[in-house]
Amino acid sequence: MDGLGPFCASGLCWCWVGVACNSQLLNVRGTSELVDIHDGDGSSSSSHQGLKSTAKWAASLENLLEDPEGVKRFREFLKKEFSEENVLFWLACEDFKKMEDKTQMQEKAKEIYMTFLSNKASSQVNVEGQSRLSEKILEQPHPLMFQKLQDQIFNLMKYDSYSRFLKSDLFLKHKRTEEEEEEPPDAQTAAKRASRIYNT
Repeated sequence: MDGLGPFCASGLCWCWVGVACNSQLLNVRGTSELVDIHDGDGSSSSSHQGLKSTAKWAASLENLLEDPEGVKRFREFLKKEFSEENVLFWLACEDFKKMEDKTQMQEKAKEIYMTFLSNKASSQVNVEGQSRLSEKILEQPHPLMFQKLQDQIFNLMKYDSYSRFLKSDLFLKHKRTEEEEEEPPDAQTAAKRASRIYNT
């Protein structure tokens, strides 16, 4: 997985929260699987229309997680910190809460448990009381069964990795790129000319 597309693990695939996705072929642990996803229009929340992406991301973690591009950049950052599983778990729980079919819900609940919560999970997240978790929680699945654990991970990201993300080179570089794209061509040329003069 390249860390830039929808996340798939143990046969479970998730798209960004609030975004519909398009059918495409994804590589899951060395195997190709066709999953049904739909392309999002990338629209932002109405309360932040007109703001630059980085301005929305810096406003709150919620805004960041609502933006597919923001999630992509945040995942890139977390991958470097070896904690990408946190945002992947959060996204998986968001997707799970939208499910209605009981059988599918039970299957996906088990996949989330095996991927993120079990002692043998391939992308285990660190949540309180994890040692007491067992497959018994899967016997009667419901949309909010992972809510408390999801909230723990959200707060962990909000007060830890999110603040570092906003100070990271990855975020600041993206912010500078946005600012440069907004500058008139003449202003960009003048800035580059001044930079050359200063550096000679």
